[in-house]
Amino acid sequence: MTVFAFIRKQPPVRLIAFGFLSVILLGSVLLMLPFSLRDGVQLSYIDSLYTSTSAVCVTGLLAVDSYETFTPVGQTILCLLIQIGGLGVTAVGAGVILLIGKKMDLKSRNLVSEAMSLESGRGVVRFLRDVFLTTLVIELVGAILSFLVFIQDFPLPRAIGTSLFHSVASFNNAGFDILGGMTSLIPYRSNVLLNLVTVAMILLGGIGFLVIKELLAKKFRWKKLSMHTKVMLSMTAILLTVGTLLILLTERIHPLGAFFASVTTRTAGFSTYNYGSFSNAGLLVMMALMFIGAAPGSTGGGVKVGTFFALLQGLKSAATNKSEKAFHYSVPKDAFRKAAVVTVLGLTVIFASSFAIMVLEPELAMRDVLFEMFSAFGTVGLSTGISPGLSIPSKLISILMMFIGRLGPLTIASLWYFSRGERVRYPDGNLTVG
Repeated sequence: MTVFAFIRKQPPVRLIAFGFLSVILLGSVLLMLPFSLRDGVQLSYIDSLYTSTSAVCVTGLLAVDSYETFTPVGQTILCLLIQIGGLGVTAVGAGVILLIGKKMDLKSRNLVSEAMSLESGRGVVRFLRDVFLTTLVIELVGAILSFLVFIQDFPLPRAIGTSLFHSVASFNNAGFDILGGMTSLIPYRSNVLLNLVTVAMILLGGIGFLVIKELLAKKFRWKKLSMHTKVMLSMTAILLTVGTLLILLTERIHPLGAFFASVTTRTAGFSTYNYGSFSNAGLLVMMALMFIGAAPGSTGGGVKVGTFFALLQGLKSAATNKSEKAFHYSVPKDAFRKAAVVTVLGLTVIFASSFAIMVLEPELAMRDVLFEMFSAFGTVGLSTGISPGLSIPSKLISILMMFIGRLGPLTIASLWYFSRGERVRYPDGNLTVG
């Protein structure tokens, strides 16, 4: 059996995982080459791998400063890794196939539909074209608006490059910046335009391409929207509002800063404040938002808004003994079960990784480690400042968490699982619950 034939026989989730891993490893090599590094800069492979993983998994956790470490060529490679990771390795690969004029076979269509959370492989080509066009338009608009801010502080070439990089990172919910000093957007805390542009880009990337496409097709008419779109929009609005109010309650910051924190915590990773100075209560709110994350099929991470919604509906149904429904639709019967599995798996890997790092580095505060792991799993990129100082084993754990978070714990768990059906059924036993 040839290697190509072996690969073609693998299930979609394995191919997607392999694609992400391949791009991460390639990126880690490219970022270490001389043309990627500034003069006099030495980058260890673990830091290069950490940076590449953070970019491809659209996280934004930093082991080194992106501006002071990488040349414009290196920054371009980093930007491309973010773009590939945000759109999805499979979608980008399929886009290349279409660009060179070849047709997608059934295997490719199924792979794309799996990666983009589509219900079937029908209409994949048109959907991909819409995705690339939407991404191009949104990122160009974001870059132009960002340029109006950055041109005031940088020379023209750097202002253009910074604007393009910031737009790509914002829309793909990556959290990287090339401003220097590892300060993220703290110097622009009071700049209303950049704050609002960044927030808009994060939200557009985080609600998912399916939602954007449907909003445009249905001309924003609420009554004609599907259940999925209504759930994503309403839950996003609720989470942002509640998050903003709770952060205002726990921290003495400007309302714009609290709103920005509530948005960026939903997997974007930019910061306008030093979150290491936040209270335990404030960090707890942010960890909850990071865990929930963005919408399915979006550039964001977390267990996803749909999972959180299904979990709430299942709990409500169990408490009230009423069927699960919303917006005059019934919630799929297996939604609560899948949501519970994803939630439990997610919390399990977060606490397991946090425990491992606390054993390896007992000098670190528990809240900082937990925040770091919630951020890595949610592909958020926020940190209280411990990322650069982590040991090699701890960075490897963080790399694994980012990879799991980008693919999803259920996807990772299914990589080695093949259902053959049960041949034996046992009688029900007695089990007390609660």
